[in-house]
Amino acid sequence: MPGRAIRVRGIVQGVGFRPMIWRLAGQYGLSGEVWNDGLGVMIHAFGSEADLDAFIRQIPSHKPPLARIDSLDVQTLNELPHSGDFRIIASQHGGAETPIAADAATCPDCLAEIADPNNRRYRYPFTNCTHCGPRLSIIRRVPYDRCHTSMAEFALCPQCRQEYGDPADRRFHAQANCCPDCGPRLSLEDQCGQPLDCADPVKHAAGLIRQGCIIAIKGLGGFHLACDALDADAVNRLRERKRRYAKPFALMAKDVEMIARYARLDEQETRALHDKAAPIVLLTAHGEAVAQGVAPDDDKLGFMLPYTPLHTLLLQDLVAPIVLTSGNVSDEPQCTDNDEAREKLAGIADYWLLHDRTIVNRLDDPVVRLMDGNIRLLRRARGYSPEALALPPGFEQAGHILAMGAELKNSFCLLKNGQAIVSQHIGDLENAAVQHDYRNAIALYKNLYDFRPECITVDNHPGYLSTQYGQALAETGAAVLAPVQHHHAHLAACLAEHGIARDAPPVLAAIFDGLGMGDDGGLWGGEFLLGDYRRCTRLGHFKAIALPGGTQAMREPWRNAYAQLRQYFELPRLQQNYADLDIIQLLASKPLATLATMIAKNINSPASTSCGRWFDAFAAALGLHGEQVDYEGQAAIALEVLATPVFAHEQAYPQACCIANDGGVSVLGWQGLWQAVLDDLKRGTDKARIAARIHHSLAAATTGLLVQLSRETSIDHIVLSGGVFQNRLLLEAVTQQLQQQGLTVLSPQRYPMNDGGLALGQAVVAAARDIADSACFPTQTGLKQGRRAVTRDS
Repeated sequence: MPGRAIRVRGIVQGVGFRPMIWRLAGQYGLSGEVWNDGLGVMIHAFGSEADLDAFIRQIPSHKPPLARIDSLDVQTLNELPHSGDFRIIASQHGGAETPIAADAATCPDCLAEIADPNNRRYRYPFTNCTHCGPRLSIIRRVPYDRCHTSMAEFALCPQCRQEYGDPADRRFHAQANCCPDCGPRLSLEDQCGQPLDCADPVKHAAGLIRQGCIIAIKGLGGFHLACDALDADAVNRLRERKRRYAKPFALMAKDVEMIARYARLDEQETRALHDKAAPIVLLTAHGEAVAQGVAPDDDKLGFMLPYTPLHTLLLQDLVAPIVLTSGNVSDEPQCTDNDEAREKLAGIADYWLLHDRTIVNRLDDPVVRLMDGNIRLLRRARGYSPEALALPPGFEQAGHILAMGAELKNSFCLLKNGQAIVSQHIGDLENAAVQHDYRNAIALYKNLYDFRPECITVDNHPGYLSTQYGQALAETGAAVLAPVQHHHAHLAACLAEHGIARDAPPVLAAIFDGLGMGDDGGLWGGEFLLGDYRRCTRLGHFKAIALPGGTQAMREPWRNAYAQLRQYFELPRLQQNYADLDIIQLLASKPLATLATMIAKNINSPASTSCGRWFDAFAAALGLHGEQVDYEGQAAIALEVLATPVFAHEQAYPQACCIANDGGVSVLGWQGLWQAVLDDLKRGTDKARIAARIHHSLAAATTGLLVQLSRETSIDHIVLSGGVFQNRLLLEAVTQQLQQQGLTVLSPQRYPMNDGGLALGQAVVAAARDIADSACFPTQTGLKQGRRAVTRDS
């Protein structure tokens, strides 16, 4: 009898893949076995040639909702079947090569069960199956078996055990399977830690929200703080208590119909809301208003749909959206432990909705936005991590690489067996608690993937805490340390995401961000590059402007406005000609003589080509958060919000940008733009129109230089990346203008264009260099040579 050995790799364990194969084999009358092993799923199938061929063709189209097939390889079997039926047999674990599935939003079948009064899981907040529920958030080690998760302490009841062992049941080997008789339980506590005597804690919590209370809710990957999004007093109290004074809050609504009352959404955004990852989708505010304190001075609202039965049940008892923001004091990681939440959220929450299932791995909510026709990840977290990216052609021989990521918006990356596994969003490493979380997460991933790095790659900024920790790991683990330049990593991450082959021709790129250390030791951030995975050359950049006060210039936009104006004009003449302008009056109240001395003597005033600080300067000139920002990017976001309503009706200022040649490198100066903005302000021109013209001027200058460089180099592929390109107006304008010139534009979609995607780029740069010259993995005696080899092309 003909037989086939079928090897399936991808996300195929813990997602109902083997039962699907068992059912499909039954439809074709096949005999044989299917089992899990360290590489994925192995199938031995026997039957007629026609049935075997049909069976194999049907596998991809019948895969379960959470499965992903990366490869399906078929070989002829020269053995006889062990029995006349088709069986699921015991797992054979020989390594940790199979990707772990991400946590997934509640599936329709489970939603139907919790809504059915006749079902034994009616209103049970931890209902799940192989198609949905917790994965990464509960796993401690591989293989992904119940005993290796935080469900281990909940013994299955007879009914759940029967489901778990029945291949025909969708809960076959569902490791988190449970019910009200055997699974986790909820409790509702007051500020004194006393449980409330209530039959239904979820329903009671909904009632407290309606009364204006703030509830700490233990969710899938951490705690949230919830209140009525229409209750201005509750929202303002939450802001004051949490000490998060300006950054927008996330919202949750029970369905898209409710969301549509408060925001405009199209078909793509609706699909994103219903995605298995259930991300926060940034939508244009429209229609009815939520409390003003939800998103102060912003034209967007971040909505998500319920993604666990607990959230679904809570929202069912509410008639308005809720604020659902991370359960923490501002800038700290969200709480995951009950005792930690009781301690740290005391004084913030009025009540605690708790459960007794341990959250092993902290997972923030992901954030996406529709820009230039594509849904783009701005924060990659719950629901997306740790799904792996299959690397492009040419990376098959890459070694084991750990990429440490950036200082802010950190994530890290493991590269193994031709795949890149990028971690969930970790956060800003300046916070000690986030650093601790970062180190724990790296240790967990190394264990989950049986990973021992041969090379550790870091940002080339020696002050980054991720760089310093990478150096320490390399020394203790006998791994080679490979620094990668910040903006090169942004470029390379975009290439990898788009499947560009390792040996493909170089591309041009505009990488705009806050700052990153350049090859010359300077602070870059408005860069025009020529590069591939191995090498990167700087072809152009914004004119370098001082950052008076160093990090203070990142918090106080007026400092950047002063530095820009000082660079391009004589301040006494400005003060005379534009004395009535708010920005001139604001600067007059500042210690400008001290700042001038600092800049002249280069005292804590490093020069930077940062596009992020460029935006801050113009925002300050228009009176937008000039004194101080409460969160990163606030001033630039305000400038985009101001420009959006009139953007389509405006255009660039003439002669806004002057491009000089400095040793073959193009340097973009902005004296013309500043002159035009100051003149418009003096004339009393609507600031929205000025903001729109500033955006158009930057887009025109960016496009113009890239088109010129394309003609000079005969390169027609352009990468746009860096956190500044999260500005929708800029991304769409530059992309469309380049496409009109016949150029191909690549920009990040599945991985953040901010520093959350940097680790992916670090990993592929180090891998490409190693494959090319074997410099990254020398013997122990060649370690210093390996480091020099990696550094030389940075």
